[in-house]
Amino acid sequence: MPIFSFLYLFLSAISLADAAGWVGVNYGRLADDLPAPAKVVELLKDQGIRGVKIFDTDPTVLTALAKTGISVIVCVPNQLLSSAAASQSFTDQWVQANITKFHPTTKIEAIAVGNEVFVDPTNITKFLVPAMKNIYASLQKYKLGDSIKVSSPIAFSALASSYPTSSGSFKQDLVDSVMKPMLEFFRQTKSYLMVNIYPFFAYSANSDKISLNYTLFQDNPGVLDSGSGLKYFSLFEAQVDAVYAAMKALKYDDIQLVITETGWPSKGDDGELGASVENAASYNGNLVRRVLTGGGTPMKPKDPINVYLFALFNEYQKPGPTSERNYGLFYPNEQRVYNIPLTINQLKTRPKTSVNGSNDQMSPTTGKPSSQGQTWCVANANAGGDKLQVGLEYACGDGGADCSPIQPGSTCYYPNLLEAHASYAFNSVYQNNGRAAKSCDFDGAAYVVDQPPQYGQCDYPTS
Repeated sequence: MPIFSFLYLFLSAISLADAAGWVGVNYGRLADDLPAPAKVVELLKDQGIRGVKIFDTDPTVLTALAKTGISVIVCVPNQLLSSAAASQSFTDQWVQANITKFHPTTKIEAIAVGNEVFVDPTNITKFLVPAMKNIYASLQKYKLGDSIKVSSPIAFSALASSYPTSSGSFKQDLVDSVMKPMLEFFRQTKSYLMVNIYPFFAYSANSDKISLNYTLFQDNPGVLDSGSGLKYFSLFEAQVDAVYAAMKALKYDDIQLVITETGWPSKGDDGELGASVENAASYNGNLVRRVLTGGGTPMKPKDPINVYLFALFNEYQKPGPTSERNYGLFYPNEQRVYNIPLTINQLKTRPKTSVNGSNDQMSPTTGKPSSQGQTWCVANANAGGDKLQVGLEYACGDGGADCSPIQPGSTCYYPNLLEAHASYAFNSVYQNNGRAAKSCDFDGAAYVVDQPPQYGQCDYPTS
């Protein structure tokens, strides 16, 4: 096998990943014990968070974000949509009072016109696209139409079908009335569709059909889409691609998606299966690593995944089940609910929880090896062939792996698959280094598991 270690060094020098996405947070404020906005901004800066989404245009928050470089998505509340749809004079005044007064000193990235409008009980769907058009026209009037996007977050429940992923489709009563005109508006204005996706809900309601590992980006055999032939190793990516499939059915799959809400509760009621600190740390930690180490979904492999985690704080005044008040990364006193990396630099310096690896391998709060027994390092198929190849060549070269068993004619050559060969080499490096967590990374191309890899008849060495 030819060794090109210099290629690995060159790629590592230019970036962690070529098509890396970014991670922001939702900053909700339904609580009476949260820090003042100025303190929240300091927390965001300390954590390296460069993007937030709020659910209004609170002037105290927007003023606190001024001159920080932190981008913000603001929201037109649902109750204003009918007025915004009826009058551009109204939206002119709204833009003047809530946008031009702050931007660009405060970096307003986009305006979310309403939030999950289709499920609002006041039946305001008919106002959505006219309101968006008026908001955009007002931005154009003040020469902001090119710098601030206009969109609206839709709930995943807007889909009539999401399984198999390739069968994704929007509910029929939404197609002509709102989805087609909204997507056409995005195409014309070069905007994107905002979508809120919560695999937790699907798992909690269907735990007999959906494995927890598949939901938490942990080690699993994957789910084959019989329609497209694509294989999915996380429910999140399957749901994202179901939205793309629904857009493709309407001939609008050129529109980008931004996941404006996703997260996992650290606490829930008895019936809310899966709500726990460990699972929240696993889902959010693995999602962040998945996003920041690059690569798209199986259906859109070259498009980075961009997400806003829900949420920054536990909000104890939110109504509904216990889970609604426990999505936060932080308690109101600014202490972490659990410890996960949120930025590229934190990924490089902190031990990982796991990426497509079993949750009991690494503690979500300490990163210490499991006391439950042996672990192995295997290739992350989602990293893509190029990254696996670079990692394989490094492992067999400067990494010091014994790669003779995966040479042609040797015991572990078959199956002759890149993923199998990379897993063997990665595991060799991992075992040689005493199973240190940092030795099973390979620029996001590997993860730790607690079961020996199953590739043909090959035995994978242990330390």
